Parts: sequence; C-alpha cells; structure tokens
Amino acid sequence: MNARFGRRSVLRSIGCLLGMLAAAGCGPRRRDAPADAAGGRAPADFPELAADVFAGMDGGLALTDDEARGRNTWILWCGGDEQFWDRMARASGGLVDLLRTIDSRRRATRFRDLGLINEPGYRAASKPDEYGLWIDEPAAGEPAAVDPAVYGRATGIMGFRLFPNPGFDAAARARWDGRRYAEDPAYAAQPGLVRPYRVGISCGACHVAFNPLAPPRDPAEPGWANLASAIGNQYLREGRVFAPNARDGSFFAEMLRVQPPGTSDTSRIANDHINNPVAINAIFALGARLTVAQAERMSGETLRLPGEQPVMAVPHVLKDGADSVGVAGAILRVYVSIGLYSQHSLELHDVLLGLKPQHPFRIALAQRHSVYWLATQAKVPNVVRFLARLQAPRLEDAPGGRAWLTADPAVRARGQLAFADRCAGCHSSKQPPAGAEPKAWFRQAVVRDDFRDGNFFSNERRYPVSRIGTNADRALATNATAGHIWEAFSSATYKALPAAGAIQVYNPFTGEAQPFAPPAGGPGYYRPPSLLALWTSAPFFHNNALGGYTGDPSVAGRMAAFDDAAEKLLWPEKRAGVDSIWRTTRESWVELPLATIPEPLRALLRRAADPDGVVRLGPIPAGTPVALIANLDPQSDPAALARLCLALKEAFTAVDRQHLDAGATRALLRDRVGPALFAASKCPDLVTDRGHPFGADLPDADKRALIEYLKTL
Repeated sequence: MNARFGRRSVLRSIGCLLGMLAAAGCGPRRRDAPADAAGGRAPADFPELAADVFAGMDGGLALTDDEARGRNTWILWCGGDEQFWDRMARASGGLVDLLRTIDSRRRATRFRDLGLINEPGYRAASKPDEYGLWIDEPAAGEPAAVDPAVYGRATGIMGFRLFPNPGFDAAARARWDGRRYAEDPAYAAQPGLVRPYRVGISCGACHVAFNPLAPPRDPAEPGWANLASAIGNQYLREGRVFAPNARDGSFFAEMLRVQPPGTSDTSRIANDHINNPVAINAIFALGARLTVAQAERMSGETLRLPGEQPVMAVPHVLKDGADSVGVAGAILRVYVSIGLYSQHSLELHDVLLGLKPQHPFRIALAQRHSVYWLATQAKVPNVVRFLARLQAPRLEDAPGGRAWLTADPAVRARGQLAFADRCAGCHSSKQPPAGAEPKAWFRQAVVRDDFRDGNFFSNERRYPVSRIGTNADRALATNATAGHIWEAFSSATYKALPAAGAIQVYNPFTGEAQPFAPPAGGPGYYRPPSLLALWTSAPFFHNNALGGYTGDPSVAGRMAAFDDAAEKLLWPEKRAGVDSIWRTTRESWVELPLATIPEPLRALLRRAADPDGVVRLGPIPAGTPVALIANLDPQSDPAALARLCLALKEAFTAVDRQHLDAGATRALLRDRVGPALFAASKCPDLVTDRGHPFGADLPDADKRALIEYLKTL
C-alpha cells in the first residue's frame, strides 16, 4: 500500500483542514501602509509617451497624441508590478517565475505552447547575456522614444517588460549562476535567490493578440499589422505562463491543466476560493456601451477614484458585473490586481492560499504612499481615450470573409427577425423608447441598414444566474463584495444586490440535480456579453466552455470555432453536458509549501510536512471534479468543514485498517468524502457548458438563419 494512504496521510489531511479553520482569524493588519519602492522618484518621473511607437497596429488607426499616449501606456506601462512578480518568484517556492517564462530558446514555440504573442522586430537570442540568461534580441534596436527607466525594455513578448533588479548587488552577483538557474528548478526556487532582472507585465500581456482582419501567416512571427491592442488574447495558457513550475501530481497543476485557453482567473490573486477562469475580454465601442450604462450609487473609498460621483452611469466591466465604478476605476483595479502597489495589497490577503480573511484595498493609502499609483492614475484618462477609438472587426472586411456570409436575402431577413425576437432584448444597446412594444420595435429596427452602427449588442444590465442558467462559478466571485479586497472598485448598488435565487446544480455522487442558493450582497449575476465580433471570439460563454478550441487565428480557423460553438448554443443536445465537468487527469495532492503558509499556521503544520517542506492533502483520485476541491472555502462554513474533517478521518482510517488498494480507496473517497466536499463547496456548480437556452426552441431553419446573422455583428 502507498505510504501516503496510511495514518500519516490521515493526520496531514485532518491537520491541514483544521489548520485552515484556525487560520481564518490569523494575521495582523497594519493601520497604515508602506510606501512603494519607486527609487526616490516622483510621479512626474514617469511621463507618458506621445510618440506613436505602435503605429502599425490596430489596422493602422490614426491616433491623436493623447490616444497614442494611451496605447503606449496600455502596452508598455507596468506600474511597478515588476516588484510584485519578483516577490512572487522568491516566495512561491518556484511556482511562479516570469524570468524563466521568457527564456528566448522557447521563442519558436511560445505561441503554440503558451499562447504568448511574440513581439515583432525581435528574434531568438544567439547566445546568453552576461548573466547567462537567454533574452530575445532586437533585430533593429528598440524604439529610441521608449525610456527603459520608465517602461523597462522589451523581452520579445508583447506586454512583458524587463527591468534591472536594484537588489542585484555584488554579493548577489557572486552567488548567481545563470546556467543552474535555467536548468535546476531547486536552485531557481530558493527564496533568497536574487535575480539580475525583474519582469513586469502590462495590460497588453493579456489583451494584445491577432487582428482578425489581418491574420498572420505564421502566428509565431507576426508583424505589427497583424496585431490588435485590445482584441483579447484568446490563446493564452495562463497556468503555463504564470505557474510554469506547478508540479505533476499537485492538485494545482491539475486545476491549471483543465483551464481553457484564452481565459484568466482574475480572482486567483486575490484568492476567493472559487475556480472561475473567465474569457479575456475584447474591448470595443466604448461610446456605444456608455449609452446604455446604468446609474449606480458610489460610496466610501470608491469616491476617491478619479471622476467618481455619488450617482453615475457605469458599464459593468467584468462578466459578473462587479467592476461597476466606471472605465477609469476598472482599469486601475486591473493594475492593482497585477501588482500595482503590492506593498499594500499583499498585506490584505494571503496571495497564494487564501488562508486568512481579506481586507479592502484602501485608495486613500495608495494616493498617499504610492508613486506608481499616482503615475498610473494620471495616465488612465488617455488609456480611456485610446480604447474609445477601437471598433469591432466585421467578417465582411476580413480576407475572404464575404465567402462565409450567406448571399440569400431571405435567409438574412429570417435571421434578423429571429435575432429581434429572441436576442435583442438583452443583446442590443439600441432599445425601444418608452411606451413602445418591444417585439414590434425590434422587428422594425433590426432590418434597418444602420442597426449595427453604434450598437454595442448588449444592454449592460445584470441578470440573475438563475435566469441565464450558465455555470455559476464566475457569478459567485466575492472579491468585490463588502469587506473584501476589491470593495472600493464596486458600487454600493452592486454590494446591495438581493439574492439571485436558487439554481439547480448537478450532483456527481447521486447523478441528480439539487438546489443551491447563491448569497445576497453582489454575487449571483451576469451581464449579457457584447456580441460584437462574435465571429472572432469562439468558444463561447464566460468560461470559453462552449465549443471547440482551434488555436488557429486565420479566418477559416475562427469560423470553424464559431460554427461549432453556434451549433452547440442553439442545439443544446450537442453539448458535452456532464462530460464538460473539469476533472483531474491523475491522482494528485493539495500541496501546501511551508514557505507559503502564513504564521502561526506554519508552525502548527511543520510536523505534518514531508522532507521537502511541503504539506500534502490527499490523495485526490483521478477523475475528481476540480471544483469540488478548488471551491472549498476554509472560512465560510465551519460546520460543513467540521463534517468534512470527520468524513476524511473516517475514510482514511478505513484505508489504513483495511489495507485498501488504490481502486478501493478511490471508491471510498467517492462515497464518504465526496458528498461532504460537495456540501462544503462555495459553488458546487460543476457542469461548465450548461445554460443559456434562449433560441433552442426555434425551428431549425430559424436557427440556421440566426447563425448567419450573428456572423455579421
């Protein structure tokens, strides 16, 4: 019998979970916050860049000076987050290390393996640099206008910037071995290892990708004309990029393995104990979006954000409608979530494990102590001006795009009316005037030549997930609720939302549906996503779970993905259903490196650790639904966790006494531990491609016509 199935595994399992309960109240919080490490510089030392250094992007869009400043900030500015990512490299036990991610020897396979977008004008390094590191080389030199003291220098990957490490002194250099760093994970994982460089990321890291109207011949070597600033990187493999050293056999590696390409779990940092990777947004038609923005109330720290008013109309930026403080506030929240003023935010939560309560990020402290916050805040208005210029690409303008559109006017008309009857109420920013009958108005409006013009194709309203029916993981995110870290970045209206109503979730242990009630106070809602450029953005749904992934940015590749997703959208019987549940692919363990566990919990668990300094909870059988483990909240329901601890104790005691083999152990865990995990879950919604039945009852001919219309948006 595997030794990990024995009594010591029992003690580890029970100890870990009880420790998580104890940790709910641990960790002091400062009344104030430290200054960020800006090296004695002031906000004025981080000026905006007016030169249009990315003039070939976005279809050659002619920009004003302010708009060019905004695009430069979007793609180049890291806001000091290189300090955060360097700290993560040292504190994560080797899990996160962006300096290893950018290794130039992977340039030819970066897009295929990682979904990263190579920067035009760079090539793979011909030799290591003075520190033994392989960094992409410029083919013709960096643009002279880009000041490396402000923006770092290019790594050869869009959105990833390289900065000298001020802590790399003579003593650190004497201990540095570039070859060992590249080849020996244990050496690279040393908490005290000081690297020669820090790697920062900008918004462009997740949002720059291929222009659908000018797809590259070789995705590994695009030109500037092939890139769009805010299309959203639909190919990004977040786990491989940001946690490349997640070890096989760890549950975290399994969780990342099943995450769909093109998604980002924006509540993994800070951890809210819900696995909810969400499709990376394209950003189009801000002007049209603001025409249907809803008026919401602001209060408290939120009013310190630039441009905030007690009542103001705001778009709901995140899929769950949590970012509800305006575009400028949403952009600032993104910068904080990727490391801006981490000296403050890291005091407010346990970044890796979530084993202590969150506290709200205080904007007043950022404005008082953070040079990088003030510099970023000053740059945001021009970012908004730039983003407001971006319009959605239409299939008819793509190379060979018209061949994918129907030439039959009767089919077009039928599709328009199907859209008017079943979609436009939620998916149009052009809405009926007061007193008009909605169906009749939409039927008249949708056939007009200008209906697509200036239409955001969403009404920006929140709807309960109980009505939409899609997987609830994202809707139940809690980071923006009252008392949590992004409290100041959500409106008072959001935080006062009533409970969304019970949903039916699939129980894998009984094979039946059972009710689950989301809490009040913000969670439980989705906003209708914009359908602009829908032909470019399959797979569908907030989690990219509907339809197959092609990884092909050509027009044909995008249309293959679109056709598959659209078929499954309107013919739900073609979906995977319960087979869409994300499951572990092998036996695994929840691994808690002692170095990442906050005190005093670390001292309590030290005896339960393996010789490598890792506490392991498991084994978790292959085929376990990922959300059963990932959505377990150690702070939400002590009674449910106590029952889970008891189930673990009984199960592992039986394993030990009866000398059960692996198969019998899996069955026992399924029968005794599984139901307790399900009951303790923060969100037990496991089926990822369910819901949104609207249009499923249309005649087949209407469905086909509707798909033809959706291609034109």
